Amino acid sequence: MVYADNAATTKTCSAAQQAMLNAMEQFWGNPSSLHTPGQQAKEALQTAREAVARAIGAQPREIYFTSGGSEADNQAIVSAAKFGARRGKKHLITTAIEHHAVLHTMDQLSKEGFEVTLVPVDESGIVKVEDVAAAIREDTALVSIMYANNEIGTIQPIAEIGALCRERKIPFHTDAVQAVGHLPIDVDAQNIDMLSLSGHKFHGPRGVGALYVRRGTPLLTFIHGGAQERGFRAGTENLPAIMGMAAALEDACAHMEENDAHAAGLRDALIEKLSAIPHSALNGDRERRLPGNVNFCFEGIEGESLLLLLDDKGIAASSGSACTSGSLDPSHVLLAIGRPHEVAHGSLRLTLDRDNTMEDVETIAAATTEVVEYLRNMSPVWKALQRGERNYVIQ
Repeated sequence: MVYADNAATTKTCSAAQQAMLNAMEQFWGNPSSLHTPGQQAKEALQTAREAVARAIGAQPREIYFTSGGSEADNQAIVSAAKFGARRGKKHLITTAIEHHAVLHTMDQLSKEGFEVTLVPVDESGIVKVEDVAAAIREDTALVSIMYANNEIGTIQPIAEIGALCRERKIPFHTDAVQAVGHLPIDVDAQNIDMLSLSGHKFHGPRGVGALYVRRGTPLLTFIHGGAQERGFRAGTENLPAIMGMAAALEDACAHMEENDAHAAGLRDALIEKLSAIPHSALNGDRERRLPGNVNFCFEGIEGESLLLLLDDKGIAASSGSACTSGSLDPSHVLLAIGRPHEVAHGSLRLTLDRDNTMEDVETIAAATTEVVEYLRNMSPVWKALQRGERNYVIQ
């Protein structure tokens, strides 16, 4: 099987596996207990917190462990909104291409009386800093813009947006789930007040993540019932998962430069090969994109059939976010960058990582070319396009 769906989840690395085993064998105590096993677990928890903080240029006390990126997004956004409302500020800013963990939270807040502005992106999926500036109002309580898009891989001008928010004294949150462990991040240099990350995106375990909150930024308790995470997230800490995530992140950061160069080389080769398929188009910016992200639309086919046939040929891919893979609707990200519905339905996301090879690229390209041709030969839409009864959208 050629695995090309690393944006959905990555294979747990050996460093993470070993750290998790160590946690279960050596640090099985409850970190909240006062006895020796508990205090040993507490020290291990602190060591993991320091490692995560170090990876993004934060302080250990600014790291709060969560169940993953979605919980971190929810806690950050709801906290900023509710504290803003206390000061009469009920306006929130985000973009149209955010992960649904952000967009659905914003939708819920809009039902509670908050006003949400969705800043548009250009056809490459990049938000303009001046558009964010134009959206800011006197009553803006939060700007939340993802670091790198989970579907089309575009990387946003986070440092510039952070500087703008700092100048206007507005909290700035970024969903960095796709970026942490793959791109260099410094929360101080980039003026980030809150940042979400998830362990399984950089070869750590699933079900664990973290929220960075700059010291002095107000935070609401999201899960009640205990004093864990300094009172802001109740529940006995999942120490094996936390230690596994910290080990995976240390490993990813230590090898980031070589991993990125490897993945980018594979990405560029695959983009070149898939671009040779007639009436295909790359989604997202060609240069400002994650090292391993390849996202294409193929006119005249349906994405689900493409995925199933590729899987039958031993290639694991996706059409977009794994969180919406059961939906029949086209990607909101592709619609936001201007792809029409009928073209957005024929999308394919291939996300490569350090474990992939150039042989994988050759296999993916050959299989995709074959499957696209097969599906088009059966498609009445494609036949109508070829007969000139309909106009091609992708030239």
